[in-house]
Amino acid sequence: MISHLTPDVWAVVNRALVRKALAEFAHERILTPVAVDNGFAVDGYRFAARLYPLNHWEIDASSIVRDDGGPIDALDFITSFHQRLGIGAEMLPVYLEEISSTLASAAYKLSKPELTATDLVTADFQVIEAAMTEGHPCFVANNGRLGFGVTDYLAYAPETGAAMQLTWIATRRDRTTVAHSNTLTYKELLRVELGDEVLKRFAAEIVAVGADPADYVYLPVHPWQWENKTSITFAADIAQRHIIYVGSTDDVYQPQQSIRTFFNRSQPARCYVKTALSVLNMGFMRGLSPSYMAATPAINDWVHSVVSNDVVLKRYGFSVLREIAAAGYHNRYYENATDKTSPYRKMLSALWRESPVPSLEPGERLATMASLLHVDRHGASLAAALVRASGLAPADWLRAYVDAYLIPLLHSFYAYELVFMPHGENLILVLRDAIPIRVIMKDIAEEIAVLSPSTPIPADAERVRAEVPDDEKLLSIFTDIFDCIFRFLSPLLDREGLLTPDEFWSVVAEAVRDYQAATPELAEAFAKYDMFTPSFALSCLNRLQLRNNQQMVDLTDVAGSLQFAGTLENPLACG
Repeated sequence: MISHLTPDVWAVVNRALVRKALAEFAHERILTPVAVDNGFAVDGYRFAARLYPLNHWEIDASSIVRDDGGPIDALDFITSFHQRLGIGAEMLPVYLEEISSTLASAAYKLSKPELTATDLVTADFQVIEAAMTEGHPCFVANNGRLGFGVTDYLAYAPETGAAMQLTWIATRRDRTTVAHSNTLTYKELLRVELGDEVLKRFAAEIVAVGADPADYVYLPVHPWQWENKTSITFAADIAQRHIIYVGSTDDVYQPQQSIRTFFNRSQPARCYVKTALSVLNMGFMRGLSPSYMAATPAINDWVHSVVSNDVVLKRYGFSVLREIAAAGYHNRYYENATDKTSPYRKMLSALWRESPVPSLEPGERLATMASLLHVDRHGASLAAALVRASGLAPADWLRAYVDAYLIPLLHSFYAYELVFMPHGENLILVLRDAIPIRVIMKDIAEEIAVLSPSTPIPADAERVRAEVPDDEKLLSIFTDIFDCIFRFLSPLLDREGLLTPDEFWSVVAEAVRDYQAATPELAEAFAKYDMFTPSFALSCLNRLQLRNNQQMVDLTDVAGSLQFAGTLENPLACG
């Protein structure tokens, strides 16, 4: 179980994480490297690096040395810099635990059989999902998963690609929030997802303890959650038959990068299942609120309606995977003892999200968009491998990707001030002949926002409206896409001799101009929110986690929680 933890592998993963820490903390202006000799130095560390647009530090991991000759050790690095990083004394050991977990997962990934970037060009959707090694490109502690033991890790971490089954319970109907899309009922969903035989088997389990199946709702639970939380923390509800364990189904699932979402490997056209998971990972306890579940399908129905009826979004093939049903159990003991944001209120909920598989046309294949930033053990990137496999000129391949990814998100903003959370794991690329032809957005209800007070929203979806100052609204593009995706993609393509930074950003600028020229009815919005502004605020993600790794932002005031550190030059304005 721990065979991947060896001195040689540990040295490799520590060097890689210190490289990332130096690069991202320098990017966020927490550390300030100074030029020395043929490289840079920062408080006892020296390294070679190249600077790219958006204050991106491309650091050569092999070049990092300590002035005192000591080992390159990520835990020691964080401890030494913790005051500079703003990590409080009480939080420091918890953050170190997250760093340890991140290192351990990196070591495991190196122990797996190698898949090269070229191998992944034609790999299966779920093979690619499990092959991802980096996690979020900006966060240093991005694989914390505090709560998992090593057995849990091997069973449920996405990089293991392990097959698993969900636990199923029945919860009292009068204590359960149930919601569904306007296109089906919860009962219809369960019949499609589980089948009549399984439903009969579950009903028999309820009858066997002297209860009436008509009084209960079926709910999937993460096996870890059942073992470590539900069966203990909810013991009173189980003893009183408010919760009844009913078993599992025959379907086999695979954990996704988001850790608490599962793809159905047995029947890929069936829904993803997303469950509450009381594990601390990357700045949040990964629960799901039953109160939020009430509006989840309505929000998804509205977004789906907007997207599917917009002629521009149709032109670019942009689509969303709806969360079509949700259910959440209300534990009255904890709800009476806590406020509405407490993790104790988010321990027992689940939702069902559409699968992308039925939407595929002949010749199309799927890949997580996070794969475009994936680099194999030889330093080769999947993005560059796709460019070569496509046969297109690099600029043409990039333009296809920008048109599929950036432009629909731009249009959603300018037409509706509707913004998504467009990081790599939240998007699925649809590829044909290694070329991105369209994208599919997921994780809708919890991660979208409408920034305009005038965009009409159904009453039961109103919670997604957010108050954000006008001068911060375009950060949904500048931060989430430029700083968190393109900042990393450009050096990968440059490093393999495909596109220089100037060429990369020229393609992006041309795509934006072409979209704006083709959409003159939004000219007023283009002028108000200028994509070609000389600079934009540097919104810092690690600063959020370093300040509070239990809850990075106040979910009731996300804009007010942001941390800024000056500005970045806009690459679109620099050409």
